[in-house]
This record gives sequence, C-alpha cells and structure tokens, in this order.
Amino acid sequence: MTATGFATDVAETRPLFLCGKDDASNVLASLEPEARAFAEASGFKGKSGEVVLLPGSNGAVIGALGGLGGTADARRGRFLAATLRGKLPDGVWRFETTLEGAALQEAALAWLLAGYRFGRYASKSAPGAALVAPEGIDAARLEAIAAGEALARDLINTPASDMGPDELEATARHLAEEFGASCDVISGEALLDGNYPMVHAVGRASPRTPRLIDLRWGKSGPTLTLVGKGVCFDTGGLNLKPGASMGLMKKDMGGAANVLGLARMILATEMNIQLRVLIPAVENAVSGAAFRPGDILPSRKGLTVEINNTDAEGRLVLADALALADETPPDLMISMATLTGAARVAVGPDLAPFYTDHDGDAAALMKASDVVRDPVWRMPFWDPYEAMIEPGIADLDNAPKGGFAGSITAALFLRRFVTETSRYMHFDIYGWTPSAKPGRPKGGAGQGIRALFEALPEMLDAG
Repeated sequence: MTATGFATDVAETRPLFLCGKDDASNVLASLEPEARAFAEASGFKGKSGEVVLLPGSNGAVIGALGGLGGTADARRGRFLAATLRGKLPDGVWRFETTLEGAALQEAALAWLLAGYRFGRYASKSAPGAALVAPEGIDAARLEAIAAGEALARDLINTPASDMGPDELEATARHLAEEFGASCDVISGEALLDGNYPMVHAVGRASPRTPRLIDLRWGKSGPTLTLVGKGVCFDTGGLNLKPGASMGLMKKDMGGAANVLGLARMILATEMNIQLRVLIPAVENAVSGAAFRPGDILPSRKGLTVEINNTDAEGRLVLADALALADETPPDLMISMATLTGAARVAVGPDLAPFYTDHDGDAAALMKASDVVRDPVWRMPFWDPYEAMIEPGIADLDNAPKGGFAGSITAALFLRRFVTETSRYMHFDIYGWTPSAKPGRPKGGAGQGIRALFEALPEMLDAG
C-alpha cells in the first residue's frame, strides 16, 4: 500500500462509520449501547470533518464516526471525506456507510487524495491511517486516478530549477517506458529543420534547449491526441513580468502536467484508444536571442503571427504542436494550457473553462464533471471576435489590444491551427489550488482531467 493506494492483505480492520447530518441519528442508533452513549456524550452530529473515536471496554479505539456534513456542505465543497483521514489513528480502516455509486466513489477517492504529500524538499509524513477498498468500487481505477493526479501535482509543484524542458522530457520518457509507449523528441536547431519555428523562437533565449515531445501508445481503437503547454518557466520574455506575477510561473507547464496526468490514467487502465501526447517544452527567458515585440513569426501551419506581447508565448508553442497533430487528424484533439489570466478573472481558480464546437462532447464532459466532482465550464468559440486576432500586417496577432475577451481570443487563435480535425477541445486551466481544501493541498492541481477521463469513453464512442 502507498499513501495514495488502498490497503491489501489485511487481517484486521476498524470501522469508520460515515454519515452526514441527516443520518447521524440513525447511525448512532445502530451502534452498541456503550459506543452510542459515548458518541452522544461527545456531541457527534455528523458535521463535516467531525470525528469521534469509539473506545472499547479496555479503552482501545475500536472504531470511529466520521461526519460528512449536510447538503450545503456538499454543494459548497467536495471530497469532504478527505478531512477525516488525518484525524484517525494509525491502522487499517474500513468504511461502514450507506453511500453508494458516485458518492461512495467520491469518498474513497477523497481518502486516496488525502494521502498526497509533496516531500521532495522537506520531509512530510504520510498519514498512518489506511483504508481497505470499499465493496462496490473499482479500486484499481481509483488508484490510477489518484496516481495521475499525484503526477500532475508533483510536476507543477517542482520549481523550474528542477523542472525544465529536460526534466519534462525525462518524465514523458519514464511514463512511456513504464507502460510500453514510444517517445520521440525533437530539440534545439532540429526544431527549425523540422518546421517548428514558433517552438524554437519562444525557447531560443534560454540555455535550456527547447523541444517537442511526442508520446504514442495503443494500436487499436479511436484516436485521441492531447496537447499540453510546457512552458517550464515564464519570465514574460522582453515584455518582462513584474515580480509579483512571476512568482508562480513554475506552474506555467501546468497544461503539460495535466495531460501527462491524464495520460497516466489512460495507460494504467488500458483504455481502448490510440493515444498521442504532444508537449512543446520551453523556457521563456530573456537574452540577446529572445524574440521581440513587433517580430513576425512563421508557423508550421504557414500562418504568420505578429508578436505584440512576448508574454503571450504559450499560444505560440501550442500552435506548432496543434498544427502537427492536425496533419494526421485524430478522432478527438484536446489541448490544455495555463494560458490566460482572463480565464481566472472570469471563473476563478476552481473552475476549468473549456471550449468546443461539438455540443455532444460538451454535454458528455459536463455530465461527467458532475459525477466525479471535477468542475468545468463551457466557454464559447465566439466567431464575431475573430477579427480581434487579425492585425493586418500578419495573419494573426498573438496579443490583441483592448483587454477584452482575453481567454476567448486566445482560444480562437489556437483554433486557427486546427483545420482538419473535426472535434477539438481546449482547456484554459489554472493548475493551482491557492489555499488548502479537502483532498487538495495548496499547490499544483489537476483540473478537468478526472472529468475527461470519465467522459472519454462516451466522447470517443459517440463520434
């Protein structure tokens, strides 16, 4: 067992009675008289995060009550069962609950997510309380989801000093080796020879060589291509960010981290698809070689791009990767990127906005989002704004003036590079939890990937 896995080969367990405010009295009534009297004397009401340890006749803990709160708590938060794990003594526990279906899955996953620790730079003890997989859940699937989420978090949490293009490539290669995938990389001047001019232009100012990572897996089934923004640190380039804005830029490869986390879920569960993962991995640095405001860059698609802000670099590297993916159109293409501050202004850090022209895919994703409690929100590819990304001197403008509809215009920019693939979806994520929540410590976060993992079978079967 790992901190993000279920306990196995367990001879003895203790019960954790899960209940909310509405059924706390029924659960108390089901206890042995001594345990019920103790719980009532302790004032247990089933409030969210409330734990009462139940003593046996010799004073040892023989079980516990865990509160999940009421409907308002569930509406305003998720993974509430995660708060219970750290309040229980060491040992192996089992759920005693009337929860079933999606609610039971959420409680079990919450337990696994509560085991995550980022301990690379400071020692952090994993929780000593373990859980046997509840009956009625797919334990292996939940463990795969937790592992994919942990991978995304680890990658985002690692500072750029230890998570540059080299290390991002190493992660992809390790994933490929673990699951029998292939991984090819084009780097440095070979990007120009291979016609990836914008990936090269954005990364050329850094001593850390830019590259395009191409992971492939699967020989049958529908085709899915994931494209993730891998800007391992973003200074803003010559349009230098102020210090306050640069502080979290280690997370600017959050799109790459998320697609790798999703890929891990897909590979671990052997989903019947043909998967391709493309990651343009660069560092947007400042030097004499940096691309400049006013430059006009060529692209793999043949479109020219006027640079009006070097801090709008993510869409440039994604554009070349999307153009490559579009040359062999998959059944579904999805890009993920920490792309715009405008998205955060619109929906905040918790919601993951997405864009698609395919209503069926949007409906499947929104339904899955509700089931697995991974919130997403559909935004429009608003065609009337197309003129805002057309500067006149070049085909496209990477940073339209005016400040309006920044997330939409960025999404429209990316869509220009997907002309042959009929179903394209783009996520403008934040990739970060600003303050700790149940099952979600402050730091790097997966966004939208659990909803996608749940929805993909329906999306790829629907056509």
